[in-house]
Amino acid sequence: MNENFVDATQFKIFLKSIHGALVLKESLSFFNGDSMLVHIPASQLKECIVLTSTKEVSITDHVKSKIESLV
Repeated sequence: MNENFVDATQFKIFLKSIHGALVLKESLSFFNGDSMLVHIPASQLKECIVLTSTKEVSITDHVKSKIESLV
């Protein structure tokens, strides 16, 4: 999908629509009110989304790794 959004708010609404469809395990239907209509079945949406995990990094770990790389 290659779509430009008018502003950050419209993009946030689109991301929340995707999140809601994934959580509720329902199809994604989204219309931007002007030109973009998207309908993706739940099974395809689940297969297409790349999920990642994050780990917390403290500032001390970051500084420590920088110092170690310099040494």
